[in-house]
Amino acid sequence: MKLHRAALGALLATVSTIGLAQEVPKPAELTVSGMPAIPAELAEKTRPYLEYRTAGFGGWDASDRSMLISTRFGNVSQLHRVSMPMGMRQQLTFEAEPVGGTVDPTGTTIVVSKDAGGSEFSQLYRWEDGSLVLLTDGESRNGFGGFNEEGDLILFSSTKRNGREGDIYVMNPSDPATERMIFEAPGVGWFPGGFNEAGTHAIVIKYTSVTDMDLYTIDLATGDLNAVRDPDGDDWAFGGAAEAADGSLFIAADIDSDIKRLGTMDLETGDFTPIGDFGGWEVTSLDINEDKTMLAVVTNERGSSQLWFYDIASGQERKVDTLPPGLIGGVDFAPWGPLGFTFTSATSPSDAYSIDPDTFEVTRWTKSETGGLDPERNVEAELVEVESFDGEKVSGWLYRPDPDQFPGERPLIVSIHGGPEGQFRPGFRGSSNYYLNELGIALFYPNVRGSTGFGRRFVSLDNGPFLREDSVKDIGAFLDTLSTDAAIDSDNIGVTGGSYGGYMCYASILAYKDQLNGALCNVAISNFVTFLENTQDYRRDLRRAEYGDERDPAQRAKLEEISPLNRIEEVVDPLFVVQGANDPRVPKSEADQLVERVRANGQDVWYLVGENEGHGFRKKENRDYQFWASLLFWDQVLNEGNGE
Repeated sequence: MKLHRAALGALLATVSTIGLAQEVPKPAELTVSGMPAIPAELAEKTRPYLEYRTAGFGGWDASDRSMLISTRFGNVSQLHRVSMPMGMRQQLTFEAEPVGGTVDPTGTTIVVSKDAGGSEFSQLYRWEDGSLVLLTDGESRNGFGGFNEEGDLILFSSTKRNGREGDIYVMNPSDPATERMIFEAPGVGWFPGGFNEAGTHAIVIKYTSVTDMDLYTIDLATGDLNAVRDPDGDDWAFGGAAEAADGSLFIAADIDSDIKRLGTMDLETGDFTPIGDFGGWEVTSLDINEDKTMLAVVTNERGSSQLWFYDIASGQERKVDTLPPGLIGGVDFAPWGPLGFTFTSATSPSDAYSIDPDTFEVTRWTKSETGGLDPERNVEAELVEVESFDGEKVSGWLYRPDPDQFPGERPLIVSIHGGPEGQFRPGFRGSSNYYLNELGIALFYPNVRGSTGFGRRFVSLDNGPFLREDSVKDIGAFLDTLSTDAAIDSDNIGVTGGSYGGYMCYASILAYKDQLNGALCNVAISNFVTFLENTQDYRRDLRRAEYGDERDPAQRAKLEEISPLNRIEEVVDPLFVVQGANDPRVPKSEADQLVERVRANGQDVWYLVGENEGHGFRKKENRDYQFWASLLFWDQVLNEGNGE
């Protein structure tokens, strides 16, 4: 054995001498099989990496100029208020499940969204001095769509009519009896997009796929639905909008472009006029200030966020230079001037900030704890670009352990994002920093074809069953490149991923079993046909647009051919499956059938189920246990890999 492969093994050297009394108690809502117990020694040594917090900007409260944030002090994230920069965090909600909340423009009412056990069948509530008053029916799936300017009306979608279609409703949150349907959805994929400022119309979005969205307005008085652009015309997509002073929209859209550009859209004619340049990068989000003279614009520059301010009258673009490289989310102008947002980087967990749009002075409102660890020790990611099998350029982000602390070749974990319409963007890595800082294990996050952030052509390269495995071949191209890296141990590489990344996890260990040593696959698609048949009704057509239609014989045959379940007996390397029992997206049956088949073939597989979780673990006690189990698994994979 090479000495460097023993990094994790050294940590666990005392495991065999630890008695049952020194095991970590399993959380009550976790079901485990085929797995070892978690030694208390491991939990204790890793605990500082699990005690970091994050804070997300949630909006401005006009009643006292405070800021709403989401952060966790117990098991799940709750809504808090911060009255001034770096002020005390006043907890507003005290629920057993994670919550999200929005305050109305007047600062009078807070509406909270909460599901049960990760089911994603969220209910809406009115917050009243720490208590929640139910606004919806308690059973259907509901999506909040915003307040009107007066704060006495909310827009939301609900599946209460038949359990499938998301019809659009309005309601006075102070009186749930005022609820009325304004639009009966003719199918799935309809979402509320907010009110116009005059309060006469609502915006509704029809989402067919990541490259095909349609925008509509609904007259609140008559219920008339009007398409802003011809829904039967060219496909287009957008990534944010704000109402201009004349009632038109500022919108980020990819009309006549491969990337989303800022432009103005006439709601009567649908005409789109691009404005600004913003370095030629894709616009991801925007907001407009109170007097409608300035826009805040966020662009995606090779995965990093860049903030700009755009003067509407003059067309002047000003690039903010007072923020370090990182990720920006949730931009929202306060009526009194500053722009609020969430910011994170490799050396800073997510926190809430504001910026003065005139002076670019940045004000930090929260400083989340990092478990007593120095975040400046965390390494920055390195961009890796390769040519895939067909000449297509693909890229990813590589985190290398400190070479002075961990010289020589290092083990590697390849972690594949879900979606597939997602993008890995380098921010704070949280508990994953333990692998880098303490174990010397490198981490690589690929953006295979089908990822967002690279234009509509690139995101469409994996569409349907016949192109699906091209993204798996991208992983092969990355492995070929990384295996020649002098600082990577090509004999010690594992793969992980969640959701669609979980499918990629299974598919990669099958396709590259000679290059990979094991796979940890989370909430993963194991068979595309059974996945499409069993996912929630409201998602099925949306997923058919991406993966293919299992009702078509030719597509069904191809979906079966590329499904990992049908070849899983070829996997002889260690396998770890993680699943939420209440997952509405990738149902637990996807994990059950794969684990059953692996075990029927006489092979071992670790299986961890969160009985009170959905599409990924959200409760801290469950996430901690999953982290410790993952460390034990990677010790087996990366210390007992090929060639030892």
